[in-house]
Amino acid sequence: MSTYVYGIIRASHASLPQDTDGIGDPPRPVRVLRQGELAAIASDAPEELRPERRDLLAHQRVLDAAGADGVVLPMRFGSASPDDDTVTTVLAERAEHFLERLRTLDGKAEYNVKANHNEEAVLHLVMADNDEIRTLAEANRKAGGGSQGEKVRLWEMVAGAVQAREATDAQLLQQALEPTAEAVSVGPQSTGWLANLSVLVDRGSAEQFLTAVDGLRQEHPHLELRVHGPLPPYSFVDTPASQQAEGGTAEAFGTETAQPTNG
Repeated sequence: MSTYVYGIIRASHASLPQDTDGIGDPPRPVRVLRQGELAAIASDAPEELRPERRDLLAHQRVLDAAGADGVVLPMRFGSASPDDDTVTTVLAERAEHFLERLRTLDGKAEYNVKANHNEEAVLHLVMADNDEIRTLAEANRKAGGGSQGEKVRLWEMVAGAVQAREATDAQLLQQALEPTAEAVSVGPQSTGWLANLSVLVDRGSAEQFLTAVDGLRQEHPHLELRVHGPLPPYSFVDTPASQQAEGGTAEAFGTETAQPTNG
């Protein structure tokens, strides 16, 4: 049976509770595989592993339990190896890298920030900021709506202005949060979001970070901000250089199918 890996900790990390259950149905008992200064939090892997809510939450619970007593390098959901020996071999081969990441991420957490526009509010801003759009809209209104061609032209101008505003606001969000963050990672865009940021925050500065987010909400009411965290630092386990030179941490243990949702 293959070995499922939840995360990496120091060998000196406090032991997990004996009744900690992992993924699977029935849940697989969690164990710790030690190798030198490092250890992997692991369990047996189910024969068929799918990103179902039950297992995603179990993966998260194991990491939360480990993170309560010290820093943990979280693996993405689905990280597995053929057996325990393969896991400890990877720990030995990449010990220097894992120890460096543990030192860097100690005392830090990840917050995910997604931003969207309030449609009505951003349309008001676009109209107020663009004389050409405002003039054409007023002319169409006086003409009883305007010709089809003028309507299309107005729609295209508004759509272009909104798109430009999305890019501007995404940059604004990142610049506003960077002073309160240890690092910021720009995530993949998804439908409906103009920005998707993963922010690494010192746990002692979390209140300052959340205050900065609230300040953005008040200063820019056309922005709808959604914050999820604190989370294990999924987005900061590997540096870009180590990913290019050695492959990602999760990939070192085998396959990965999904990441526990962060909203």
